[in-house]
Amino acid sequence: MEDLRIGVIGLGLRANLAVAAHRPGRGSVVAAVADTDEAVRARVPERFEGARAVADHRTLLDDPGIDAVIVATPDDTHEAIARAALSAGKPAYVEKPLGITVEQCDAILRAGYESGTRLYVGHNMRHMGVVRLMRDLIARGDIGEPKTVWVRHFVSYGGDYYFKDWHADRRRTTGLLLQKAAHDIDVVHWLAGGYTERVNALGDLMVYGDLPRREPDTPRPDGWLREFDWPPTARRDLHHVVDVEDVSVMNMRLDNGVIAAYQQCHFSPDYFRNYTVIGTEGRIENFGDGPGDLVRLWNTGPSGYRSGGDAEFRVPEAKGSHGGADERIIAEFCRFVREGGATDTSPVAARMSVAAGELATRSLRAGGAPFDVPPLAPELLAYYAAGQERATGAGA
Repeated sequence: MEDLRIGVIGLGLRANLAVAAHRPGRGSVVAAVADTDEAVRARVPERFEGARAVADHRTLLDDPGIDAVIVATPDDTHEAIARAALSAGKPAYVEKPLGITVEQCDAILRAGYESGTRLYVGHNMRHMGVVRLMRDLIARGDIGEPKTVWVRHFVSYGGDYYFKDWHADRRRTTGLLLQKAAHDIDVVHWLAGGYTERVNALGDLMVYGDLPRREPDTPRPDGWLREFDWPPTARRDLHHVVDVEDVSVMNMRLDNGVIAAYQQCHFSPDYFRNYTVIGTEGRIENFGDGPGDLVRLWNTGPSGYRSGGDAEFRVPEAKGSHGGADERIIAEFCRFVREGGATDTSPVAARMSVAAGELATRSLRAGGAPFDVPPLAPELLAYYAAGQERATGAGA
């Protein structure tokens, strides 16, 4: 089996995807990289032996020697690049979030539908050990039928990761409630077995709105992803535009009746996600979200507080970025490019997470007013539910 020749579009903060895809002799290689940064392009040959570097992503789309592409550019560029890739017949891995509006997501899904080119979305948390462990416990009935899901997202590095570059500009992201929560909303949907149909939210820019910013067109500070400031109010050199919220809370009603809640803070002292799922016969909660951390189960009672629960389960050990999830999701993408078939990720689920996040952001900027998630066109639902295989005799 020859290696798939992957073209990487954007070699920035998600460069670890390219690293995971470069497996010479083991299924895939990074054959080319497109990036607008000349310094990034200069390093491509030393990072990926044999790969070439270009400035324009369209060069990769026109290259018959490229079998598939990974789109890992800023969020607001996903729609145009993904649609172009799909129309060019290049199977595409699009990093989450799929887009920054419902309309962008629907346009990408339609491009996949009309072209028949395979579309994959990088919701790598479906491949994280903690999420898969919790899903397995739910699937085997340890807590009965899930009825409510609560998520707390502590982002200690938020002021460094997300307020010193384009993430701080709502024109590029819609907001961090969408950008960061797209993962967690997708996990909520996966664990609960339904999609959000109504949301409302509150949020504010509480800490980073008044801190010193860089002038436009000035570079990020040296060491900005290696050296971190504490306390949050000591941070400097923020992006020249900061108009996204650093605290947000949202409530969701899913189409199967499950009630869910999500909370995000970008100035907490620690960094992890905490999931609680309560069913008709118990609850599970994770303590840490990486390899070796714990998920505890309570399914006897009633009682007072019991720190140890009734049972505990350890998140499996794994190597690699995001607890091994990046390696696993790239492997699934490559298999999907070659063979098609079912995948743990879902373009429709990716659209639904963006829809919930976008409408929640709209809600918090409208004082908490509720919004309903618009339905996806039935022909797109049917196409992606069938594994991106068009029914016999169906037209484009």
